[in-house]
Amino acid sequence: MTGTDRDLTGAVRAEVVRHHQVIEQWLAGRAPRAAFDLFSAAHAPGFTMVAPDGRLLSRGDVLAEVEPAYGGRPDARIEVRAVAVVTTAPGLVVARYEEWQDDEGRLATVVLQDGPAGWRWLHLHETWRGGSGGRS
Repeated sequence: MTGTDRDLTGAVRAEVVRHHQVIEQWLAGRAPRAAFDLFSAAHAPGFTMVAPDGRLLSRGDVLAEVEPAYGGRPDARIEVRAVAVVTTAPGLVVARYEEWQDDEGRLATVVLQDGPAGWRWLHLHETWRGGSGGRS
């Protein structure tokens, strides 16, 4: 792994962690209401997501699920593990990571766009990963 590869992996890891910290703070009700704008702005207009249950969600669907969840999980904790860059193309990065909440994990693949305004999330695909929730 070159220094440039490590730098990119570090930058991607920082973005994934940052994004999940925003979500954690939002769910716990510890974020100012304006934090939702940060979450929303991180998702490109054509953002899509495959949820762990197989649903295909648009950007609007995701925002409509997250916004009313403010404060709904006061003890929310999200841990990001094992961030790895899968491949790159000019201005794009495909990465994978694990997201853990309450002993329930998700294996995620994300397509990120790196631009002048920072990272934009283009697509996210999550799959259940073992844990106490009975999903595998």
